[in-house]
Amino acid sequence: MAKSLPRLKPSEPPVPPAKGVKASTFNLLLTTAMDIIRLDGHIPSIPEMAVRSKVSRATAYRYFPSRSALITAVIDSSLGPVRTLASENPDGRQRLQELFVLTFPRFKEFEAQLRAAAQLSLEQWALERAGLLEEEPYRRGHRVRILEHAIQPLAPSLTPALRNRLHRALSVVYGIEPYIILKDIWGLPDREVERTALWMANALVEAALRESAEKKNPI
Repeated sequence: MAKSLPRLKPSEPPVPPAKGVKASTFNLLLTTAMDIIRLDGHIPSIPEMAVRSKVSRATAYRYFPSRSALITAVIDSSLGPVRTLASENPDGRQRLQELFVLTFPRFKEFEAQLRAAAQLSLEQWALERAGLLEEEPYRRGHRVRILEHAIQPLAPSLTPALRNRLHRALSVVYGIEPYIILKDIWGLPDREVERTALWMANALVEAALRESAEKKNPI
């Protein structure tokens, strides 16, 4: 049986306070950060976020000790409904289609925040290689679990190796990456980005099923 390659565990967001002044302060800081990302186009430092929120630096660091913790909370707030989405559809192709159709509008709505997360990941990758990273790295990867659920009904029709390959291939076309490539390089509108990403996903599924069938039933 093919084994999945080891992967890094994605970052988890800080747990927000349940109520009271602490909850209000947490939400104020998070809202301020999201506004800076959306309107100013950059990830704020913790001191900048504190100044804009009119709270002390010590308070801001208590809730968000690093940019990694901050961006993790930003993405969790933006994509919370996506991460909890579950389908009971027994058809793997339809389940995957539902996932793309239901979640890509969310990616469009929070495109600035998702781009910021990708930006931080790339920046930290370079700093880590140079031995200059001074905060815990932000790890992306929640799409792995989301896609695993989507393609689960296809498992009986695929060899284990092809199921793993399909899983990894779909992770390339699901998320902010199609927007970055198809909008920045090709100048496509959002709707065409969604159509193209879904077309790629369907093509990958069909290719995996066809190859698996050939391996299981050689001529």
